[in-house]
Amino acid sequence: MKKFFLSLVAVIAVSSIASAQADDWAGHPRYAAANDALTRAPEVVFMGNSITDGWDDNHPEFFTDNNFACRGISGQVTGQMLCRFYADVVNLKPKAVVILAGINDIAGNKGPMDDRHIAENIFSMAEIARQNGIRPLIASCLPCDTIPWNAAIVNTAGHVANLNQMLSDYAEANGITYVDYFSALGNPDGSLKSEYTNDRLHPNRAGYDVMEPIVLQALKSKAPVRKSDVRRHNKRGRR
Repeated sequence: MKKFFLSLVAVIAVSSIASAQADDWAGHPRYAAANDALTRAPEVVFMGNSITDGWDDNHPEFFTDNNFACRGISGQVTGQMLCRFYADVVNLKPKAVVILAGINDIAGNKGPMDDRHIAENIFSMAEIARQNGIRPLIASCLPCDTIPWNAAIVNTAGHVANLNQMLSDYAEANGITYVDYFSALGNPDGSLKSEYTNDRLHPNRAGYDVMEPIVLQALKSKAPVRKSDVRRHNKRGRR
């Protein structure tokens, strides 16, 4: 009877932990063990959704060979990433973070979301990184003209283009490197080139092969000069 009681307690405890993890809206448990197991700081953390998550699945050596950490969680929206940004980025003390996000917000995974609010969540992640001595790189949303799991979303390509314009403008204005995957992967109509995807949204291995040199070059580049810095320089020159 005592053994049965202890076994029952153990089952309840495990069930309670699993339930608590399932209820963690931001998904902190996903990488908790991997974060604790790190013996050195990663050079770069890749923060994102299924596109980043699938990158590690398709080409894990890209991460292991470069001391990069993949912190993508499938299905996540930018608000969830913002909530776990300290746990999965800041606390790892990387030199840089590459933020690739937005398509699940456009897809309405957690309800309707205005493009401006999507961009602002990404801006917030970039600003948190900077405040903690981490270089942020903001990646374009990948080309996409349809949401496979939500046919009710219309003008997907237009939303992607609008979001990317806001991200690019913000990056330029704030001296942040913008990683332009869109131009290399997209068709003129805003769709993802068929050779780079199997479902019109997620990259396949050929798509990741195109993305890798783009982000590696961006990581090697210096951050662009901010518009505000240019204006201050011009004012000083006129004195």
